[in-house]
Amino acid sequence: MKRIAFFLFCFTAISFVSPAQMAFVNTKYILTRMPDYPDSLAKLNNLTALWQKEIDDKQAILDKMYKDFEKDEPLLTDESKKKRSDQIFYHEKELRDLQRARFGYEGDLFKKKQELIKPIEDRVNVAVQSTASRLSYKVVLDKSEGNTVMYAKPTLDITEEVEKELGIIK
Repeated sequence: MKRIAFFLFCFTAISFVSPAQMAFVNTKYILTRMPDYPDSLAKLNNLTALWQKEIDDKQAILDKMYKDFEKDEPLLTDESKKKRSDQIFYHEKELRDLQRARFGYEGDLFKKKQELIKPIEDRVNVAVQSTASRLSYKVVLDKSEGNTVMYAKPTLDITEEVEKELGIIK
């Protein structure tokens, strides 16, 4: 009885999913071919480098403050030690706050990605959905991120169709 139920279940599951209902797409490839994506990515990378330099410069100042404090510590009075320790603590906090503001959750980098990259990615997602609907696919996998697709027949790749939908190719 269990075998019959198992075979019935397998048959039912297989009948619901047929290869013609599934396709894959390479969104990274499509994004690199979109004219505005590399420009937006370059802007984002330039801002990231600028913000990282700002943080690195503050870190260098903080490192120098530590080094100077360690060198001068035996000669300082307790009041001077406290004052310099407080300055170092203040600069550490300022540096952490800057790192969080630039690269933290919902920081400047996140906001710039939302502004520059997300609209382009959204256009690709809409085109993928539209293409999948037009071609009657029920599942579309993205093969550009990680090992999402282990094997797929090249005929199931709808990347070119999505590019046509976006007007990248004719």
